[in-house]
Amino acid sequence: MTQHTRAKSEVFVPSGQIQFGVFFQGVNSGTIWKAPESGSQTDFESFRRIALTAERGLFAAFFLGEGLRLREHLGRPHALDVVGRPDAQTMLAALASVTKNIGLVATQNTTYNDPADLAHRLASLDLLSGGRAAWNIVTTDNAWTGANFRRGGYLDHADRYKHAEAFVETAKRIWDAWETPDGPARRVLHEGRHYTVDVTPRLPRSAQYRPVLFQAGDSPEGRNFAARQADVIFSAHPKFDDAVAFRKDLVERSLAAGRGANAVQIMPASEFILAPTAAEAAEKKEWVRSLQIGPQQAIAYLEQFWGRELSAYDPDGPLPEIDPVVEETSETRGSGFHGAKARQLADQWRAEAKDKGLSIRQFVTSKTARIDSTFTGSYTAVADQLAEYARVGAVDGFNISPWLVPSGLDDIVNHLVPELQERGVYPTEYRGTTLREHLGLETPVRSADGAVAAVRA
Repeated sequence: MTQHTRAKSEVFVPSGQIQFGVFFQGVNSGTIWKAPESGSQTDFESFRRIALTAERGLFAAFFLGEGLRLREHLGRPHALDVVGRPDAQTMLAALASVTKNIGLVATQNTTYNDPADLAHRLASLDLLSGGRAAWNIVTTDNAWTGANFRRGGYLDHADRYKHAEAFVETAKRIWDAWETPDGPARRVLHEGRHYTVDVTPRLPRSAQYRPVLFQAGDSPEGRNFAARQADVIFSAHPKFDDAVAFRKDLVERSLAAGRGANAVQIMPASEFILAPTAAEAAEKKEWVRSLQIGPQQAIAYLEQFWGRELSAYDPDGPLPEIDPVVEETSETRGSGFHGAKARQLADQWRAEAKDKGLSIRQFVTSKTARIDSTFTGSYTAVADQLAEYARVGAVDGFNISPWLVPSGLDDIVNHLVPELQERGVYPTEYRGTTLREHLGLETPVRSADGAVAAVRA
């Protein structure tokens, strides 16, 4: 493999290409679990089939979410949500044995892990998979999640990114501690507010040097963190104009952080509902939405804000006239509900539903549907749309959340990918054997004097 140093670019240059990743979710309202075609969210076969379909479609990465505690509903585990999933790194290690090329992304929390231990486990996955591992860096600070751990909710919200940055920097130092691929490794010392580390790494480098770093924060703090630390940002901005604005913002932050304009790739979360014609796609979308939000889900959604049983209300009738029993919703209800001003929101929603003539079910569907992240249409039309994203460099790819498991990628791989390949905006083969190679990412290499240079394989 030939390596050469690449100067940091001050001007963003579009690659002209689109890549795909697949996001296998846990708790969510977007996956259909009660259709005859639905599979299990815990059986290995579901994960295996999606991963192999994605690999057949030359997807860059298979992305696993993480849930550290079950969401509750009125004080009990939420029976209408996906209950959880196997440990991410255990599942990805199993998938490494049945796949050859696709990247394996584990969502892992900086608050409830230790840097030396997590760095070792991620290095293990990276080494055993031949350089295909990645870490989606997330932070958590609430005591409700922390109750599952001996640390509890010790981390102040304002400190979550400060803690995460120290964690990531320590992990990077551990991975960078090898003078040569086979050793010897330097001792890594860290003394900080939350932990002290004294470790000598036990594993050699992988084929891609170290795991690829993903990050999904969208606040100004989160964007700055990504600009300093991440290789890929998992964004919430898939619509074209919004994506272009997000790219501009991230490039500015990357340059301010001393990195190149192309240093951080962008892959927004997206849903695809496709068919041979626009009319068929619209019909399919109605079917998908009807199963994503059924009568029970619609009532339960309002109960999360109202804080009380609403089963006596007709899902096809108007919103409840009674007021919520809570002033503000808590984190026990899930991130989508946390912090809502319940009484104020109820008044706004009743007025909105009455003005638009929407029933409970119709209203909840309008609030929960992935309106901003859904691409609906014929294979040809959506391919044309994505080709424009590639032309201007609005994104580097899309992290697809399938609405059906395990067959939710079939339409994309069988029909959309060939259309994109015909337009010259999608890979026709994997670029190499590692995730860094698939994504075209720079590889950091530490020189003898300890400095880190960026090279492209």
